[in-house]
Amino acid sequence: MKYRIILEPQPDGGYTAYVPALPGCISEGDDRTQAVANIREAIALYRKSLAERNLSAPQVEEREVTV
Repeated sequence: MKYRIILEPQPDGGYTAYVPALPGCISEGDDRTQAVANIREAIALYRKSLAERNLSAPQVEEREVTV
């Protein structure tokens, strides 16, 4: 599976990473590489938790808009 992730630099350093398609799936890291590695692990755990409860991933619609 492929998921779009968002990396946000934090004022005190490091990055927060989240997955818009998986509400609540958030992680962080000291740098981009660590944040991406951590969010990959978070995605795997999120999906495992859904599978264990026989649930499917939430249906979230993503769009890009120009303003």
